[in-house]
Amino acid sequence: MRNIVYLMLGFLTLSLTGCYHEEYSQARHYDVNYNFVVKADSIDLLRQQPEELASELLTDSFIVKKGNHLVVADFRVMPNDTIDSVWVQVATQNSEFGWTRETELLPAVVPDDPISQFISTFSDQHVRYSLIVVVLIAFFYLLFKVNRHNAHIVHFNDIDSFYPMLLAIIVAVAATFYASLQMFAPDLWEQFYYHPTLNPFSVPGLLSAFLVSFWLIIIVGVAVLDDIRGKLPFGETLLYLGGLLGVCAINYIVFSITTQWLIGYVLLVVYIIFAIKKYRNRDKKSI
Repeated sequence: MRNIVYLMLGFLTLSLTGCYHEEYSQARHYDVNYNFVVKADSIDLLRQQPEELASELLTDSFIVKKGNHLVVADFRVMPNDTIDSVWVQVATQNSEFGWTRETELLPAVVPDDPISQFISTFSDQHVRYSLIVVVLIAFFYLLFKVNRHNAHIVHFNDIDSFYPMLLAIIVAVAATFYASLQMFAPDLWEQFYYHPTLNPFSVPGLLSAFLVSFWLIIIVGVAVLDDIRGKLPFGETLLYLGGLLGVCAINYIVFSITTQWLIGYVLLVVYIIFAIKKYRNRDKKSI
């Protein structure tokens, strides 16, 4: 099993090395010909030039609905606009052109990239709160089932495998990196949002560390599946994986939130020590 993990890590390194380090210092993270998708229910676009609206001339607008694709066509700076001086012209998928303020455009659209759309979805506060409720209910239900049937669960009644504990720790570390990026390098995170990549060797340090942790989650996750399939019956395997998923989800929620208050760094150290001690104690009991 360890050979499989080493092979996957080696393949990841070989496939990503030699890539260049991109510059992440743009004032605006998108430009002409950039592609968006409307995520709001609708967005209102001005047919005429922004100067005509500023001069209080008769203007017309049209609505673009959710799911439609937009392409950035031009920018205009309106110094006298008290709401937002930057206007953006976009072209719709029906070849219509319209203008809107940048502050009205960006909250209503998402980059036309699956990674950016995933980030946008899970950054939404309503989705995050709903996820917290669902995860907590599912986790405590699984914990009840585990205690009732004396089943296995990571950290408490774990199986003879190092990988589940390692996966839970990596998720906690990744969540800490994620929150740290948003606090200490918001411009870097915004650049990543508009130009996402899964290559940790083409981005600066903190973002690189986050992407490395993302790949480790995938690699160690595969190792978990391969390692436990012969250790437990099928039903218990599903229950164990459900409990592990619940622990990882709680780790993501706890550390991505508490890191914003800085206490997350202390909790991460405490959690890593706790997880390793619980694993070593399980090792001693099995001797």
